[in-house]
Amino acid sequence: PPQVSFTLELEFSCTILLDHAEVMLQATSDSTEATPQDNVVKLSVPIRYEPNLFLSSNTNLHRYEVHPLGTFIHSSGPEFTTTVKVQNLGCYPIQNVTLHMALPALGHHQATILSVTHVLAENATCVLQPPDEGTQVVPVPPEDLQHVDR
Repeated sequence: PPQVSFTLELEFSCTILLDHAEVMLQATSDSTEATPQDNVVKLSVPIRYEPNLFLSSNTNLHRYEVHPLGTFIHSSGPEFTTTVKVQNLGCYPIQNVTLHMALPALGHHQATILSVTHVLAENATCVLQPPDEGTQVVPVPPEDLQHVDR
C-alpha cells in the first residue's frame, strides 16, 4: 500500500499552557474501500515546553592573593561576594530548578582556602552542605613559584 510521510509543526501560545495536543488525521479517497473506518486516527501528544534559562555570575573580587601557609591561621582572608543569577528569558513558567555549585575550598595538605560565611537568597531556597562521603574532594595542587621571575 502507498505511504505518505509528513511533518506537523505546531506553534503554541505563551498565555495558554497545554499539557497535551490532540491531532485527528483523516485520509479520503475517490475509490471504494472495504474498511473505511481505519482511515481516521486520533493522536494525543504530550507537550513539553523548552526552557530558556540564563545563568550569570558576578564577583566583587577578581584577584585573590594566596599567602604562605600559616598567614591566615587566626584570621580569615579578604571577604568577597559572588552573586549568581538564574533568569527565565522564556515566556513559559519553570518549576523545580536546581543549581549545584562546587566551591574550591581545599588547598595543599587539605588547608582551607575558602569558607562560606553566609548565603543570601531571593526567590530561592539555598542549602549549604559539605560534600557527600562518597564524593572525592580534589585539593587545589600546589605550585612552585620560587623559580619564576614574574
